[in-house]
Amino acid sequence: METILGLDLPTWWFLVIGGLITGYGVLDGFDLGAGALHLFFNKEESRRLVLNAIGPVWDGNEVWLVIAGGALFAGFPLVYGVVFSTFYIPFMLFLVALIFRAISIEFRSKEPWKWWRKMWDISYSVSSIFITLLLGLVLGNLIHGMPFNKEHEFTGTLLTFFNPYAILISFTTLALFMLHGAIYLVMKTENRLYAKLTILVNNCSKFFILCFILTSMATLIYVPHMTQAFKHAPALFILPLIAVLILLNIKRNIDSRKYFTAFVYSCIIISCLLILFAIGLYPNIIISNTDPANSISIYAAASSAKSLKIMLIIAAIGTPLVLSYTIFVFWTFRGKVKLNEMSY
Repeated sequence: METILGLDLPTWWFLVIGGLITGYGVLDGFDLGAGALHLFFNKEESRRLVLNAIGPVWDGNEVWLVIAGGALFAGFPLVYGVVFSTFYIPFMLFLVALIFRAISIEFRSKEPWKWWRKMWDISYSVSSIFITLLLGLVLGNLIHGMPFNKEHEFTGTLLTFFNPYAILISFTTLALFMLHGAIYLVMKTENRLYAKLTILVNNCSKFFILCFILTSMATLIYVPHMTQAFKHAPALFILPLIAVLILLNIKRNIDSRKYFTAFVYSCIIISCLLILFAIGLYPNIIISNTDPANSISIYAAASSAKSLKIMLIIAAIGTPLVLSYTIFVFWTFRGKVKLNEMSY
């Protein structure tokens, strides 16, 4: 099999898709976290400020999810088909929640009525929480494994998705995004809202630390296949250690009110946790918990070598362009949020 820089093409595409998903988690993570925290702000001005903190970037951040889905279809069409058919109902609910989140942001400011704005505030916050929990539920089931037959058909029921481990991952994802979003918001606000957010950031950090500990213990005890790679390559144990050190650094920087540094570490821990997830799965993408032989590896699911090579070149050109645009937008709208006649 053809290799590039020592890695075969399916592995390269596994890394590309992982990078795109990580980009989505880092970027849309603070948007969703901000939405989950939205109802903690009682004053109209505060809610407008936190909405405008994500206003210039939230829709652009979702582009990374679209690209990740396209890359999955291009690189691993079998996995694309199995994942989207298996999680059909969760993904439909996810799309509905995405729609309500978008229209909540756009419709809220269209009328001055108090009931109108409160309705869309609730819709925005609930849909953000719902999206995050669904993302965690899908991720938790991919880690835990699902029942598949030899034809890679899902043999479980809707209730299969709601196993204790997947639910724990859902709440851990929510805790992580709430922390990520709170740190972002505290960097973008000032005065009384800033003071309130410093309290929220501290509480969110405690919530995530608790979820992180519970998830780590549950993974070691109930999902042993995620640790196999670490047993075969002990040097990889440096990654969980780095994750723990980063988590401690987030708390230390929050306590010191160095919020930009805390935000950088928050981005890194999201990346680190997704890397651990990828290492635990590799070379599989979908794990069957009824019969390991029914699992789907990157080699069984990959497109032809010619297709992978051509698309890898396209990805190498396109991804930096999207990244450049993202950096440009964040640089343009840097600094504290100020309300004006163009604000939400």
